[in-house]
Parts: sequence; structure tokens; C-alpha cells
Amino acid sequence: MSRLILPRRQRQVPVGWNRRQFLRSMFFSAGAVGSASWLAACDGRSPGSGVGGSDVPPVASPRFAKLGPLRDADANGVRTPEGFSTRVVAVNSELPQANGMSATAPSAGGVGTRPWHILNDGGGVIARPNGGWIYVSNSEIPGFGSLSQAGVQASMLGNVLEEFTPGLGGVGTLVFDPDGTIVDSYSILSNTTFNCAGCITPWGTWLSCEEFANGQVWECDPFKPGEGVALPALGFFDHEAIAVDVSKRMLYLTEDYTDSRFFRFVPDAGDWPANAARPALQSGKLQAMVVAGGSETALNGPQPVTWKDVLNPGSPQNANRDPETAIFSGGEGVWLYNGVVYFSTKNDETIWAYDTLDETIEVIYRHDEALGPDAENNILTGVDNLIVTPQGDVLVAEDGGDLQVVVILPDGSQKALLQVVGQDQSEVAGIAFTPDGKRMYFTSDRGGRDGIGGYGHGAGMLYELLLPDSI
Repeated sequence: MSRLILPRRQRQVPVGWNRRQFLRSMFFSAGAVGSASWLAACDGRSPGSGVGGSDVPPVASPRFAKLGPLRDADANGVRTPEGFSTRVVAVNSELPQANGMSATAPSAGGVGTRPWHILNDGGGVIARPNGGWIYVSNSEIPGFGSLSQAGVQASMLGNVLEEFTPGLGGVGTLVFDPDGTIVDSYSILSNTTFNCAGCITPWGTWLSCEEFANGQVWECDPFKPGEGVALPALGFFDHEAIAVDVSKRMLYLTEDYTDSRFFRFVPDAGDWPANAARPALQSGKLQAMVVAGGSETALNGPQPVTWKDVLNPGSPQNANRDPETAIFSGGEGVWLYNGVVYFSTKNDETIWAYDTLDETIEVIYRHDEALGPDAENNILTGVDNLIVTPQGDVLVAEDGGDLQVVVILPDGSQKALLQVVGQDQSEVAGIAFTPDGKRMYFTSDRGGRDGIGGYGHGAGMLYELLLPDSI
């Protein structure tokens, strides 16, 4: 199945149409939050724009509706449609070069003080005052805490060992001038473990998520080197990604675990006062979603949800499950767009839509191999991280699958925006657009130099996709 949901604000069903027809045909033309700017925080609005927000006029169509077929791979090992081009801007363990990386080894020296990290994963972009931007990137280096993926008993040992062993992960940056020249690189978080995805906040910081049983969310300042601040109030679990709902003053969090939950953090009134541009993120309630009958009922259409305080918010959640809360199989990306929170689960290759106004959840996409290779929804596999553009395009990065970035279109069909070749053991992640929308960054988590002037398997690299003016 391949289904799409329309944000509640615009929901008026034409005479003679059932609800499913309407949702499928109208979602992407329903309106966009922050459509005047390509740079959006993880709540769909421009970073630093404060509390509140308003509806905006509808957009005519998604930006990527007219993508052509993918061409043969370029010199960087990436297939793109006609008019697109790529460059490699950073390779693991090498200092970034001002004009990006070529297909041959760079000359001595480089830009900034920090070589590009290994296993680059989730990323985001924030605007600089001079018209440039900063790309922020997590380093998903495992540690003892990563034993949590082997089960609750293993995670208990891993948590103990993690306390005595500094992590090797963290967050790095690339600083760009308006013309795309790289002018600096530095670390904004270190000594953490398995930093997966995260979020550029509306108030201009980066939230980095640690993916292990006792993992935390860390808040970092992208504009200067630093170490970040732990946010224990946001819970201890295999954090994957996070989204901020400014209008409702809460945050949504995914958990990458076999029997994961979908969480939200509701700050106390004093933590996020009505006149404050941001929360302190120090006190509030950590809650998990409850779906009567279980999450799989959402395959049949919108299901009402409630929220329940977790049993022990200060303890690892994989050992403190409330059986009434809904199970999701391997939470991944999450994004808030026009009142709807989209999130993905990898083990069942599903994209979910939680309507924050109607308080319902439904499945809008699930890959089903039983439908065959020609099925409409068979293009997108390896469902992993996702973002939603200001125009409403849902972009999904593949972990495995065909190593593509796939765009979900208004009629429920998909088109490939790009494909990385020759790196079958890697995954695509870190999708983020520049403020003007003309460039898009994405990572190959386990890509690198092949030793003969090209790119293949390695320890991580960052690409830039240059979009044509016609898109």
C-alpha cells in the first residue's frame, strides 16, 4: 500500500470522494509551512523564528514531481537525473578542502582544525549571517553502550562499561561561504557514543541523539567549537531522531530498537513559558504513544492515540516498558510538517503519520515485497531517515535497498532523486538543504576512497548535490 495523509487544517472532502481518494490526491498541494525559505528547522519552520506560526498560502505542486530517470554514475559514484551534479566535500580522516574534494587525493593541508569524522550520519544545515551556512554532522561510532542492540541483558553490561569509557563519537561541522567555499571545520560535541540523527532547532541549535540504551540527547551550538550539553530530561534510550513542535511546545522522539516506542517530551510550564522563544529542556514529562489495539491497526486508516507517562523516565527505557504503549519496530527519521509528524520504522519499512491536531496515527507507506517488482510501492526499500521539504516532498534515505534518496509524490508513487553505486555496504543519511534550496547534502556512512582515484567502501564521506535552476 502507499497512502498519503492531508494535514487537518485544510481537510475538506469534495462531494463524491471518499477520504482515502482525497488524502492521496491532495496532500502535497495542501500548503507548506515556511515555504518562503528552503531552510527549515525540524518543525518545518525557519530556525530562530520564535514561538508561534501561521498557515501560508497553498503551493501549486511539490518541487520534485518532474524528476527524470537516473543517468549513469558520475565520477563520484552517484547517479542523478539530467541537470543535477555532485561533488564530494568531505572524506573521513581528511581535513576538508576549500573547494571540496576531487577524485584524487588532496594536497597537504586543509580547512579548519578538525579532520572529517568517520561514520558520518544524521546532519542539518543552519544559515550564517553572511549568507553562507553551516552543515552539522553526527559521527555514529559505536561504543560499549551499543551492546544495547543485542538485547536488554547485554545493554545492562554495556551501560556500565560506557560509564567508564569515553565515547569516540560526537558532532562535527563544515562552515560554508555563500559561494559554497568551505572556510572552517570544528567539533561541537565529543566523547559521546553512536550519535545517529538529530535536529536543527527553531532557536538555532543542534540536538544530537545517542543511540544506545542509556543514550541521551545533547544540545550543541553550531557556531563555535564546544562540547554540548546533555539533556537527561529527554530520556535514556536508543535515541534516533527528534522533531520540535513550537505551536504545541513539545518534542517528538524516535527510538531505534526492536520493540521501540514513539515518545514525546512535554516541557513543564516553567521550562517553556508562553513568552519564551525556546524551552530550557530541563524539566517536563516523557510520554509514550498508546494506540488502542496496537500500532498495526494504523494500516487500516487513522487510529486515535493517547499518551502515557513512561514508568521510569530516569532509567533506560528498554528495561522499563509499559505494556499499554504502542510498539514500533526500529524507529528512524522524524519530521513535523504542517501539524503532521512523519516518522519511519526500518524493520517493517513503514512511514507513519501522526496528526497532532486530530490525535490520530496511520500508515502512509509500507514496502511489501509480496506485491512484486512492478508494484507502485516497491521502489522505496531500506526505509530509514526522512525529511519533508517546504513544498511538501517527502524525501526518504535508504539504508541498504538500492542506496537511493526516494521522493514520495502526490499520487503515492515514488521517484529516485539520486543513487550511490559501488558502496553496497553503506547507507545514505544526513539529507539537508542550503538556505536557498540550490544545494543538498547527503552522506554515505561507509563510503570512502577506493585507492584508484574514485570512491567505494570506506569509513564515511559527505556529498553535495547541486540542483538545476529548473527544479
